[in-house]
Amino acid sequence: MARTADHEARRRQVAEAVEEIVATEGFDAVTVARTAATAGISVGLVQHYFRTKDEMLLHAFTTARERLEQQIQDEAKRADQEGARIEEILLNALTRLMPLDERRRRECRVELAFTGRTVDNPKLAGALGRSNSHIRGTITQAVQNGKECGEVPEETDETAAAVRLLALTEGLRLHAYTEPSAIAARETIADELRRVFPGECHHRSGEQDVRRPAG
Repeated sequence: MARTADHEARRRQVAEAVEEIVATEGFDAVTVARTAATAGISVGLVQHYFRTKDEMLLHAFTTARERLEQQIQDEAKRADQEGARIEEILLNALTRLMPLDERRRRECRVELAFTGRTVDNPKLAGALGRSNSHIRGTITQAVQNGKECGEVPEETDETAAAVRLLALTEGLRLHAYTEPSAIAARETIADELRRVFPGECHHRSGEQDVRRPAG
């Protein structure tokens, strides 16, 4: 168990070093040697865990996307425990992704740098697609829960609603990064959520959350 934990710690250390370089110097500055120096380990150790630079980059991007997914889950869980409406839970979770402070701007810079490379890198594109599918699944479950409790009209297509909400959020994320003073991100997301969740909740419970469905 200890050795497995150590391996994961090393892989995480490399991913963090890649993110540091992308955030401060840009995507093109990433090399195996620069990553090793930033992580404070040898080139040979980096190559022990990642056979190629592309493998290293894919791991770093996957790690960043998993963190983003976890942020949504954590925010949703916290709001749900406070007894918030599902509409409010989603608003807080999706707004959490907006680059509204220095830490989130840094994370967004890294995400955008990697996302730009998905155009000609099928493995990065696949990682992004899987991550977006997970997030859409979470939003879809939230809308379905809203239908069950009365916040969402029965005739609403939860899958289509999830696609629109995620597309809006991703677009706003880009605009909020490039034009932070011009974009009212939270208000824009709130407007769309009001259209999806116009009703009143009939039975709030601790189990009516937006956690990712099993499988």
